[in-house]
Amino acid sequence: MADPLATPAPGLGPAPGLGLGPGGWARAGRRAGIAGVAIGVLAAGAAAGVAVERLAMGRDVRRRARQALDAAGPYGTLRGTPGTAVADDGTELYYEVEEADDFPAALPDGTLPEPQTTTTPRRRRRRFAGRRDPAPLTVVFSHGYCLTQDSWHFQRAALRGRVRTVYWDQRSHGRSARGISQLAADEPVTIEQLGRDLKAVVDAAAREGPLLLVGHSMGGMTIMAFADQFPDAVRERVAGAAFLGTSSGDLGRVTFGLPAAGAWAVRHFVPGVLRALGSRAELAERGRQATADLFAGIIKHYSFGTEGVDPGVARFAERLLESTPIDVVAEFYPAFAAHEKGEALAPFRDLPGLVLVGDRDMVTPPEHSERIAARMPDAAFEVIEDAGHLALLERPERVNEALAALLARAGVRLRPGPGAQPGARPGAGPVRRPRGTSRRTL
Repeated sequence: MADPLATPAPGLGPAPGLGLGPGGWARAGRRAGIAGVAIGVLAAGAAAGVAVERLAMGRDVRRRARQALDAAGPYGTLRGTPGTAVADDGTELYYEVEEADDFPAALPDGTLPEPQTTTTPRRRRRRFAGRRDPAPLTVVFSHGYCLTQDSWHFQRAALRGRVRTVYWDQRSHGRSARGISQLAADEPVTIEQLGRDLKAVVDAAAREGPLLLVGHSMGGMTIMAFADQFPDAVRERVAGAAFLGTSSGDLGRVTFGLPAAGAWAVRHFVPGVLRALGSRAELAERGRQATADLFAGIIKHYSFGTEGVDPGVARFAERLLESTPIDVVAEFYPAFAAHEKGEALAPFRDLPGLVLVGDRDMVTPPEHSERIAARMPDAAFEVIEDAGHLALLERPERVNEALAALLARAGVRLRPGPGAQPGARPGAGPVRRPRGTSRRTL
């Protein structure tokens, strides 16, 4: 969940009268006009900046600038050993594994040994006296709505070669297949289904050993649904959990910083408009491409906390969101209004945890993380100043440091990272501890 076009505030149910029979599109057009007003209010700040930019730069110049950023940016280029898990409805879910010894650790002088590749299958671990070494802890990363596993770029770079990790693409996102239940049976996407998808990935990529679950936005909701349906798996295998910029429910009250009238319009009309657009995906995609500049401005406004974000990072976030088809955006949208999983946090109560959010997150505001932290008294609770919904991209040093501390609390001793001086700690951005919190913090 990273921008209001892809993630409008969850609604109170679909708008009626948006069928595609006689008169359906006329009614859709009227409601689209009302929703357009709401979206216009929501995008006003970003659009103003885009308008100023248009005075100074032509469309071709901006297009070439985006192409240059795409070519120069290393973001999203890290790869591991690929695999496929099969969900309970037959959907193929793509994941990648990085073993702790796939990448070189730093030598005592800080230099690196010769690089290794991860494109070949891993050899079976050696057995001693007929017994296998204990399975290592695996960190499983679940990404957010309209993103892919590549959104963990900075965390992946920091942890590769230091601990076993699994990154996966949620159904219909990234390299995973479109949901079979949605395509073949026209069933709605549910957060519960995503929890079962996570179970399929764990069973395929981390069958043994302890787990540490990390989820951003929709990924955090996926972890909650996993715990709700498989509490025994959490009790038996999970050593810790991190919830980044996510929510346990009550998403229908999110206002995106809009005045009351604008928030009401978004909640009531955008669900139906998205559904109508999803049924005419090709036409909707052309419209989105035609308004690429406005789309980019909205992404930046609602994903990041400041205007000073690296242009390459901002473009990377834009590219991730552009890769999500509009019919997938529409398909997943209703699931968030139904998401209520506060009770599902119970299995994490006595585990090491991390709850982290940007203080300028308008998609899953800090009070949503406060409610999660209240149910996890052993969790570190962090609010990062001047960070938005994509803190994992905007403040990666701070997020990486918090994850390293969580791993340490879970009993994991990280190997020195590639290129890092042994014992060196990444720089931390400013962090605000919310008032009134007595729980343990990092």
